[in-house]
Amino acid sequence: MIAKDLITDEIPPLKKSDTGTKALEWMHEFRVSHLPVVDKGTLLGIVSDSDLLDLNSPNEPIGKLKIPLLRPYVLEDHHAFEVLKLISTLDISVVPVVDETLRYQGVITFKNLMHAIASMPFVNEPGGVVILEMNMNDYSMAQISQIVEGNDAKILSSYITSTIDSTRIEVTVKINKEDLSPIIQTFNRYNYIIKASFHQSEFTEDLKNRFDSFMNYINI
Repeated sequence: MIAKDLITDEIPPLKKSDTGTKALEWMHEFRVSHLPVVDKGTLLGIVSDSDLLDLNSPNEPIGKLKIPLLRPYVLEDHHAFEVLKLISTLDISVVPVVDETLRYQGVITFKNLMHAIASMPFVNEPGGVVILEMNMNDYSMAQISQIVEGNDAKILSSYITSTIDSTRIEVTVKINKEDLSPIIQTFNRYNYIIKASFHQSEFTEDLKNRFDSFMNYINI
């Protein structure tokens, strides 16, 4: 899933002639805290509600206001995870998308990105989840894959969670089988620590509840 597929048609960009008041009204309407500012097809940056609320003259055109404009963006062919990384790093609610000539193409909202990630196949495919705990030096995806595939199963997705100032990691593995008993037994024979395991129904329900709670939170 790439950036151009995630662009929303609901949110227009601001112009330099638009006022801070108009920008705040649009942010409230679209439930975002940032909006892109575009001039003749060129992305000037994004403006935040916190900067606008600090102004003494919110009715002045944005082009005349002395406010900093961050200029984050992704190219059209960047993966959705690159968009997520930018949102997380800069703590922004929208990410502008540009083409290879840096011309503005549209904007991706955090909410739409979360919906898109939640619909990805590795989330919706039936199966189970195993969370392994180990030292970083003991990590071998080749061996983990061998154990899973040795039980006539396939890994649908995996990711590593690490802790600062620790050599311990957690490896979360999504597997295309709901009955994980043979796989867990094999992991135990290889002295892996099984921190948790979920059948698809358990994992999906937990994930759905967390996602629904999160989406309700950002809609407040």
